[in-house]
Amino acid sequence: MPDLRSPRLMYLKAAMFVAIGVLASVLLLLDSPTLRTASLLALAVWAFCRAYYFAFYVVQHYIDDRYRFAGLWSFVAYLRRRNR
Repeated sequence: MPDLRSPRLMYLKAAMFVAIGVLASVLLLLDSPTLRTASLLALAVWAFCRAYYFAFYVVQHYIDDRYRFAGLWSFVAYLRRRNR
């Protein structure tokens, strides 16, 4: 599969990710409408965002300036190569 190069399609892809996240969150909160569920969901989203930021921005700019990311699988491969 070739790389996505169309800005319009990239925006569409981002919008679909946001829609999926919002829909999943709403369905989860409708299934269990408690403050605890909402708090845990918010905490999980925040933690995964921070981990994603670390995997790409922090590693590239503060740990290994030769590393260039291409996705989460490339980050996992990078970690496996570093640990050998």
